[in-house]
Amino acid sequence: MPSRPIHHVLNDRKFVCVPFDMPVREVTRLMLQHNESAALVTEHGILTGIFTERDATFRVLATGIDADLTPVGAVLTHNPQVITEDRPFGHALHMMFEGGFRHVPVVNASGRPTGVVTARDALGLEAEAFGAELIRREEITVIL
Repeated sequence: MPSRPIHHVLNDRKFVCVPFDMPVREVTRLMLQHNESAALVTEHGILTGIFTERDATFRVLATGIDADLTPVGAVLTHNPQVITEDRPFGHALHMMFEGGFRHVPVVNASGRPTGVVTARDALGLEAEAFGAELIRREEITVIL
């Protein structure tokens, strides 16, 4: 499964993408509405950064910044590591593990966002493997 290309994992899944100057409160409302833990931030359609739940917690709430007046561009994570859709999903997992983050923006050749891979996507692989293991154990039990 980790060898599947990222575009198979994303499967045309919607993601939150916002302009650099959108107020933080609006961004977090969109994240809540779409049940997403991150928003990709663009300037002129090109990815400039990512804004995550951790950014909202540590860079906005913890510091007392006004979420209504602060543009997301002031508190995002700039220049995140990115991946393209044709790369294997396992490569994205490796990037997250090595970098200690939970989101990898997916971009096309011109730097425009096409999705985001999350650590949550890896749970799908674990669930598949767990289900297969349960079936295997059940088959062994029947044989014995």
